[in-house]
Amino acid sequence: MLGPTLRFKGELRTDEDIMIQGRVEGSIKHSQRLTVCHEGHVKGDITGQVIEVKGSVEGDLVATTSVSVASTAPLKGDIFAPSISIVEGADFTGRVEMDNDASLPARSSRRSDGRPAGATQAATHTTGK
Repeated sequence: MLGPTLRFKGELRTDEDIMIQGRVEGSIKHSQRLTVCHEGHVKGDITGQVIEVKGSVEGDLVATTSVSVASTAPLKGDIFAPSISIVEGADFTGRVEMDNDASLPARSSRRSDGRPAGATQAATHTTGK
């Protein structure tokens, strides 16, 4: 568990379950379950097996198993996973791609507006407010 007073900047790598209550600025790569708790804030891409978002995330989420976004979560970024759950009320801006081969698109393939090159779909925004 990374507590509420934690402030981390850089690349975080772990091979165990992790719960983030503090602030992380940078990419996170993990091989198990990662939970961004209600008071947690992540500004960077998250890659892993299972990602659960209850707090604030600004970055893309790439999971090999699943991503779930709670109603309390403001999320700005794209989601790539074979199984995705976004609860009604979540403040989500981005796009969703469900595929069994979830992989983060190369940054070089993104257009200047941040969307993948060749994307014809507009960004999605849902909110329960």
